[in-house]
Amino acid sequence: QVQLVDSGGGLVQSGGSLRLSCVFSGFTVDPYAIGWFRQTPGQEREEVACFSYYDHKPYYSDSVKGRFAISTGNTKNTVYLQMNNLKPEDAGVYTCAADGFCSSDYGMNPHYDHWGRGTRVTVSS
Repeated sequence: QVQLVDSGGGLVQSGGSLRLSCVFSGFTVDPYAIGWFRQTPGQEREEVACFSYYDHKPYYSDSVKGRFAISTGNTKNTVYLQMNNLKPEDAGVYTCAADGFCSSDYGMNPHYDHWGRGTRVTVSS
């Protein structure tokens, strides 16, 4: 049974940093990709970052490029999202997802098979 547990959200001041974690289990092989999504009230869910296990590269939306970093770190079955220079518009519920797809040729495909429950990020101005 595939499970994803996302954590690390909280309250941070504008300009601050947070690191989110996504621990996944139940895969017999590595998933194709792990993505991080942001949901803000009144807006569509946005995929902000993706790590591809296919080409071992990270991909980002334009809204977070240069400020966020997705990585696998040294812990197997864990993907991190390091968020720096946070802005009030970065606030929302962040959810990790598994078995989507991202690549240099096709960008980030937001259709994923497995989802975490989400962790809330609040950024005070």
